[in-house]
Amino acid sequence: QVLLEESGGGLVQAGGSLRLSCAASGDTLSAYTTAWFRQAPGKDREFVAAIRGSGGATYYTDSVKGRFVISKDGAMNTVYLQMNSLKPEDTASYYCAAERGVIDSNLRVVREYHYWGQGTQVTVSS
Repeated sequence: QVLLEESGGGLVQAGGSLRLSCAASGDTLSAYTTAWFRQAPGKDREFVAAIRGSGGATYYTDSVKGRFVISKDGAMNTVYLQMNSLKPEDTASYYCAAERGVIDSNLRVVREYHYWGQGTQVTVSS
């Protein structure tokens, strides 16, 4: 069983940057697909980005392509989300999730992921 803990959220002005971290314990993320999701008040949780533990392939939702970068450390104990050129519409709680054996077509599906962190708040002011 893997435990996930997010950090790095905060308040930033539009155009600024933040880096979120997802630290794993109990297992390494090398055998998992790790994803970031976000949820704004009154909205459904939505996929942001994912990275394969094996091979490191990355995936992004269209609205963050070119602005956000998902990466991992060499030991696969931590996955990062570098967020640049932030916009007020990026404001949300950001969650890290992990699961084994997620196929490409299900990467963006919330219920595919069994392991979740508690979330970290990102607020972007205009």
